Amino acid sequence: MMHHAPTKKSERRRRLLAVTCTILVAVLLAACDTPAPQAVQPLPTVPPDRLGNLHIAMGQLVFVPAYSEIFYGYADQTLKLTTTLAIHNTDLAIPIIVNSVQYFDTDGNLVREFIDQPVQLNPMATTGFVIESRDTSGGWGANFLVEWVAEEPVHEPVIEAVMVSREGVEGVSFISTGRVVSEQQPADQN
Repeated sequence: MMHHAPTKKSERRRRLLAVTCTILVAVLLAACDTPAPQAVQPLPTVPPDRLGNLHIAMGQLVFVPAYSEIFYGYADQTLKLTTTLAIHNTDLAIPIIVNSVQYFDTDGNLVREFIDQPVQLNPMATTGFVIESRDTSGGWGANFLVEWVAEEPVHEPVIEAVMVSREGVEGVSFISTGRVVSEQQPADQN
């Protein structure tokens, strides 16, 4: 049985095939690694026919500072953080409706809208949205805008962002509290 030594041409083809396969696998893995925004739990949406009949008693637009990364050591060193936006309905008896949850980057550009249609948050219930640590699209100065309304006077919800990170045995965590930037008046007062 005779064995033929590989030619330079066939060796180049094999190397080209190996490099092409490596690049293809890397591209596929990177596509699978793209972080998707996550809702902590799905909430019931408000039916469209009910939306048209809402009689708003109160509501707010709340600004919540958030950080997908923070600087440490030097201006070119950042620590990636996982950010959880938590919305707590503090009222004991009345639901609130969350109309919008928007996420903005450091430059004020809208990165994403977390809900497609208004959702109901029952009394004493909490919902949240997660920005994974590998998602740095918001940058170090990211923020959320949350719009909520209620059909009856309610205790204001608590809206916070919780940022956490762990490197080895060290960890960082902190909370950023939302701030009301505008109030919605009852529909009959407009």
